[in-house]
Amino acid sequence: MNTVRVRWMVLAMAAWTGGAWAQADEARAKKIIGGSCFLCHGAEGESSSEVFPKLAGQHWEYIAKQLENFKSGKRKSTAMADMAANLKPDEMVALGKYFETKSTPVEAAKDVGLAAVGDYVFHFGNKYSGVPACSSCHGKEALGTATLPRLASQYASYIENQLMSFGKRERTNDNAVMHSIVQKMTALEMAAVAEYLSSK
Repeated sequence: MNTVRVRWMVLAMAAWTGGAWAQADEARAKKIIGGSCFLCHGAEGESSSEVFPKLAGQHWEYIAKQLENFKSGKRKSTAMADMAANLKPDEMVALGKYFETKSTPVEAAKDVGLAAVGDYVFHFGNKYSGVPACSSCHGKEALGTATLPRLASQYASYIENQLMSFGKRERTNDNAVMHSIVQKMTALEMAAVAEYLSSK
């Protein structure tokens, strides 16, 4: 058997194996979601209530990290600690990768004026109070990165609650940067940024 044929067969086998693993991970993620996650976050991460974050389109690395943090207690939530307690690292990754592939519809802002203020603060900050532009870390489109969450299209009330949690030091699992920023933000600025992001 010539070298080219052997190389082709190895590549084909690797591609098939990768696809098989992806299918297995998706099947495992669907099983876990069908057992519990869907009750709050929806079958495809669309969320059943503004109390619970939308997971659709979120970066898989970020989801896996948050699940690990809930399990270890770095991020506090009685409900999520119980949900994550028996998850293995590869299952956290499988869940993250599943939700990352899903999309969530963009909804119009409920308060256009408030969203306009949020648009300004998100992109330019507030030089008078020292609040930096949120976009400098989260990106102009609020799509985030592997380590920073996608904020676009997230429920306004959820984002606002998380900002308040950072401000009160109730959420401490992510870096101290958010603590130093949020302590400079007014309640109006938090609500405005959240309203703007929900319509992105």
